[in-house]
Amino acid sequence: LKGPREEIVYVPCIYRNTGRKKPDFLATVDVNPKSPHYCQVIHRLPMPNVGDELHHSGWNACSSCFGDTTKKRNRLILPSLISSRIYVVDVGTDLRAPRLFKVVNSEDVFWKCDLGYPHTSHCLGSGEIMISTLGDPAGNGKGGFILLDGETFEIKGNWEKGDKVPPMGYDFWYQPRHNVLISTEWGIPKCLGYGFDPNDLKKGRYGRRLNVWDWTTHTYMQAIDVGEDAAPLEIRFLHNPDAAEGFVGCTISSAIHRFYKTERGDWAAEKVIQVPSKKVEGWLLPEMPGFITDILISLDDRFLYFSNWLHGDVRQYDISDTRRPKLVGQVFVGGSIAKGGPVTVCGDEELRSQPDPFVIQGKKVAGGPQMIQLSLDGKRLYVTTSLYSAWDRQFYPDLITDGSVMLQLDVDTERGGLTVNRCFLVDFGKEPDGPCLAHEIRYPGGDCTSDIWV
Repeated sequence: LKGPREEIVYVPCIYRNTGRKKPDFLATVDVNPKSPHYCQVIHRLPMPNVGDELHHSGWNACSSCFGDTTKKRNRLILPSLISSRIYVVDVGTDLRAPRLFKVVNSEDVFWKCDLGYPHTSHCLGSGEIMISTLGDPAGNGKGGFILLDGETFEIKGNWEKGDKVPPMGYDFWYQPRHNVLISTEWGIPKCLGYGFDPNDLKKGRYGRRLNVWDWTTHTYMQAIDVGEDAAPLEIRFLHNPDAAEGFVGCTISSAIHRFYKTERGDWAAEKVIQVPSKKVEGWLLPEMPGFITDILISLDDRFLYFSNWLHGDVRQYDISDTRRPKLVGQVFVGGSIAKGGPVTVCGDEELRSQPDPFVIQGKKVAGGPQMIQLSLDGKRLYVTTSLYSAWDRQFYPDLITDGSVMLQLDVDTERGGLTVNRCFLVDFGKEPDGPCLAHEIRYPGGDCTSDIWV
């Protein structure tokens, strides 16, 4: 909370599915308002291959390694969701100009772990690195974990032990003081990889479970059902390492569930927020869900934030009472229901009228709010607008032609409230190799979604 203000951020930028045969790259963006390069990409590190789909990233060392003087947060781990390669990037030699350190080939992931489609990377207190996966090498669903050596970045094998594994995977968080890891489920890679097909619903192709693991034995213990086709994605424990609860965002069902440890010692979940679907014309389905695609919790565990990628709003909830979150901030920054667009809202439980199109510095923003990252002091919320290239192309074709953006929202940390910082815009439509799709946001000094205290 008392760390220095962020001056640069790292953002993976994707060219897959844009029609531009260019490799994805890691952008370094200047976010220091006193800098002459404010809101500019100051460095680009292209990957050596085309078609990776860089997605989420993690560190070789984070707060789990606190107190170990041999550990430095100097390597950024970049799994590729589609190619299954894992890139290790040196950010320690020059923070502002990262360089490629190592490539873990997909063949090693396939042969050593029988896994593919890597997603979330977390460092462990042991110094090792753990990466969750969506499936097996053939694109079938399989919830497993890759373990990397924290020094050599060689694959050590699978973290999970035993014969039982979940049918799907996606994100995870662990809490050693409660001997638990909980993972989530998006869907079957070979189905969702080409876009969203409504015919896949009701066929068991999208996830519905939170999967509970024994942290010590690495064995799969329990499944918590959060509803058919819920697609639970990002999962966050409270940051307090003694806390035995947290929140998970369910994308297709557009609900937030609180999960918690029961008096019996097992785990359960309850729905605490439901974003109502809107009755619409001119869209894929007669009802449009909010499509919650990212959530995070402030470092002081006071506020929960999430983005509705389709409806176009970012929300802030006071979670002082974790069972009864209170909406205290909301702002629309794009989405599919803006006035003048192809979608007409016929029934809406929340809004009296459709929001205005979102324009900033003369640019009409394509897409909707997706990845979010909060400053350490909780006062600035960064937002990018790309979800995943195949879904971007389907739901927001303008993203492919115009490129995505990064925005910044000012946060009222006293009473709650969100407002757009009109002076801040990073336009990835102006990249030298053509418009690209910017995704997750990371700070060199750690952030709300990468650090786990043990």
